[in-house]
This record gives sequence, structure tokens and C-alpha cells, in this order.
Amino acid sequence: MDQPPHDQTEPVMGTAITAATIAPQLPYGTAAPYYQTMYNHQQQQQQTQQQLQVFWSQQYEEIERTTDFKNHSLPLARIKKIMKADEDVRMIAAEAPVVFAKACEMFILELTHRSWAHTEENKRRTLQKNDIAAAITRTDIFDFLVDIVPREDAKDDVAMMGQSVVVPGTDPMAYYYVQQ
Repeated sequence: MDQPPHDQTEPVMGTAITAATIAPQLPYGTAAPYYQTMYNHQQQQQQTQQQLQVFWSQQYEEIERTTDFKNHSLPLARIKKIMKADEDVRMIAAEAPVVFAKACEMFILELTHRSWAHTEENKRRTLQKNDIAAAITRTDIFDFLVDIVPREDAKDDVAMMGQSVVVPGTDPMAYYYVQQ
């Protein structure tokens, strides 16, 4: 059987899928900005994801190298006080506050990384509390903080930004969900 030249493809029988059937119905002239926004959003997500992977690999390496457990970023007395706030806790082993201190440090660092990504998306250089609220809203593992962090600023931020562009199945970080 004859095969088509390499630079040509044979027509395929069936339904043709065009950009108009895949893309939402957009007013004339708005498709390019829509796709540019979607592309920029996906690029920022990929960059943030890569930064977080580098962050966690560095944290793992740092933990592996640690030999001095006496110096901490967070005050151990405060951590012990928080641990003793639970009535069921009677005694605390010496290494427990050290582990909690490192866990708290890593938690704060990751939340800061995610918040900073939101700051950069909005082309700012100052991290604000609405950036923290957005990072919490976007990240499933921070769901337990949703009721604690004020959401008014996050709602204002979403309203200013308009409806964000998310293609289902392509968003590994589960960004905004705007209710209408």
C-alpha cells in the first residue's frame, strides 16, 4: 500500500475537534489573552512546584547532615509550653521538642515559599497576609488552617484578579476555586 510522504498526513474519518469545541465560548478577540493567561499560570505553577521540590530535597539533605541538635531556630521553651498545654501530656522526652522545632521550622518555610509564589504572581515584592491566606486556600495539606486565617483579603484578591484560569487535570497544586 502507498504511504503518504513524511511531511503529509492522511485525513482521518470522524469528528473534527477544533479549538472552538475545546475552548470555552469566549467573546471575539479575547481568546489570545485567555490562552496567554492560562500559559503564564501553568508556567508559574511549574516553577513553584520545582522550587518546592528543591526546597524539600535541601531540607532532607540538611536533616541527614545535622549533628548538632542544641541550636534551634525556634525557642524550645515555647515549644515545651505549647506541648504541655495538652492536659494528657505529663512528661516530655528531651528529643521531642527538638523534633517539633524542626517540624515547625519546615512548616513555616513551606508556607512562606507558597505565599511568596502568590506574591510574585501579583508582581509584588512584599509578602502580605492575603498571600498567606491564598497559599492556605490553594494547598490541600493546609486545609486545617482555613478556619483560622482571615479570608476576607483572599476573597478581595480573587475578585481583583477575576476568575482564575485552571484547566482540569493540569493543576498539581489545586489553585483557586471561585464560587459563582
